[in-house]
Amino acid sequence: MHTRKQMKTAAKKALKQHYFLFLLLCLAASLLAGELVMSGGSGRSGGGLAEDMTPQTRVTFTDAIATSFTEFVVDVAEGKKEDREQRIREKEGSYAEEAEREGGEIFGRSRGVFASVVNKLASGAYLMTLLVGLRSLVGTDEAAVVVLLLGALALLCLFQIFVVGVCRTVVIRMFLEGRCYEKVPGQRIWFLLRVKKWCHVAVANFVTGLFLFLWGLTLIGGVIKAYSYHLVPYLLAENPSMKTLDAISLSRRLMDGHKWECFVLELSFLGWDLLGILTFGVSNILFATPYKTAVMAEYYARLRSLGILNRVEGAGLLNDRYLFAHADKYTLKTEYADVDRECGAQSPKLPELKGISGFLAETFGVAVGQGKEIQALEEERSRRFLLEYDRKALEGQIYPTRLHPVPEKRKRKWVVSLNYLRCYSVWSVILMFFALSFVGWLWEVGLHLIADGAFVNRGVLHGPWLPIYGTGSVMMLLLLNRFRRKPVLEFLLAIALCGCVEYFTSVYLEYVHGGTRWWDYTGYFLNLHGRICAEGLLVFGIGGMAIVYVLAPFLDGLLRRLPSGLLIGVGILLLCLFAADQVYSSAHPNEGKGITDYQSRIQMQPQIQTQIQIQIQTREVRIV
Repeated sequence: MHTRKQMKTAAKKALKQHYFLFLLLCLAASLLAGELVMSGGSGRSGGGLAEDMTPQTRVTFTDAIATSFTEFVVDVAEGKKEDREQRIREKEGSYAEEAEREGGEIFGRSRGVFASVVNKLASGAYLMTLLVGLRSLVGTDEAAVVVLLLGALALLCLFQIFVVGVCRTVVIRMFLEGRCYEKVPGQRIWFLLRVKKWCHVAVANFVTGLFLFLWGLTLIGGVIKAYSYHLVPYLLAENPSMKTLDAISLSRRLMDGHKWECFVLELSFLGWDLLGILTFGVSNILFATPYKTAVMAEYYARLRSLGILNRVEGAGLLNDRYLFAHADKYTLKTEYADVDRECGAQSPKLPELKGISGFLAETFGVAVGQGKEIQALEEERSRRFLLEYDRKALEGQIYPTRLHPVPEKRKRKWVVSLNYLRCYSVWSVILMFFALSFVGWLWEVGLHLIADGAFVNRGVLHGPWLPIYGTGSVMMLLLLNRFRRKPVLEFLLAIALCGCVEYFTSVYLEYVHGGTRWWDYTGYFLNLHGRICAEGLLVFGIGGMAIVYVLAPFLDGLLRRLPSGLLIGVGILLLCLFAADQVYSSAHPNEGKGITDYQSRIQMQPQIQTQIQIQIQTREVRIV
């Protein structure tokens, strides 16, 4: 059997092969669990949830939130509700000034949705609003506090049981697959949902934790049982249908005689723990945590082999053999016979797209014309993409889900109507540009109508279109054509692309029109020179995904039903109107109230803040 050195060597090999995946898994699990390494704290009060932290202090989000929540409840219970309300108002009023003084414009917190959310979370305004609502229902502050405490406890428990605990099992499963297989698809994070065992695993982890809590009341017994039940998440990762008590009993039997060994194995990471302290947690994030998880996966595989070899009672529940060894080719071909036929079938030879039309189709996904060659290419691309997952399983590159003891729920469509791997005709692209420019215009006009209660024709042009939306959408479709098969990368690149378009469009318009700005995000949380901001880019990223994978294919499908003559005629008409608007607006741009008057608003902000402070001080005098 493997020694400790051999297990660590195997873990390093798996970590090297799947480094970025394992890193993201551990980082996501840490964030869900609320862990954060905070170093170099300011030590000042009034800094938010984790205020009064000393430098180089390791805290967690849950600790900080719990501390803030406890202080809030204590103040209300002691009759200091008015004092707490005053502190909340003072905190919210000071955040914009503090961010401007210490963090620069990028961390502005005076305007925007993100800034409002961050300010209210940090100040405790949401808690106060909730308390006021509860008081109106139950009648007294004391009863509202009790309801608030019980509700917070229930939500925290549900989150820990159904999210944090289950995610640990999911991470373990993906580490186990990574130690054996060349690739681990990101969609494997949903495997518990596909086998319909998410709630079962959540309950099993909860019962195990309850047993550990009860044993912890005996002190020594808690330490021993912590090692006895150590393998429960691993057992559930292998066989999520295993009953809770069976998993606990099997873990206890497999760990029998190995508790001290497991303790020594954990102790061998002491050097990495010390390095984590010296690097303020950076080494833990980048290497130590994924490495430890990979080593413990190897350790479980070792104990599992020993249990099967020694015929430990209940070892028959360790039934996922292909999680630890590759299936032979005959088994794979038998189970994936349909995939084998699809892969081995002689597909009709597609005509090669040569010249400029081939370059445009391959690089940008644009079809010059919409002939049979392009349609056949689209269908073949879609079929091969949908076949890729099972092909990798057939070739032994990934875990063969069809051989899992618990059948997975699967939905299979070889060719879907919303095929996002399609090529778009030139006229389809032009009409989608205008359609999405119009959607962007509706979006901004609607937001202005809701916020200010007035209709404002947004944009530099006078027509009902905002070309920055259409341009960004078309650029995502064309420039990111090669990345459609990788949604995560598509999302990140869409954010970067839209950010560049919005930023440099702002610079260009300001230069051309003598310093006039058509939008300004100064004061928004995470903004850059007031030209772009985090919440806007997030909306662009999410909207870009919707456009690339849903809206654009849907619109293109509708446009393909129109006669080509009508399609071309409408496109030419819109281009002429758009060109005329460009010429007219270059001399007479659309500007005025709600469009280019941001500078006056920014200049008025200090006056408004001063008036608010005077009103607060006046109210304090009246209260006294």
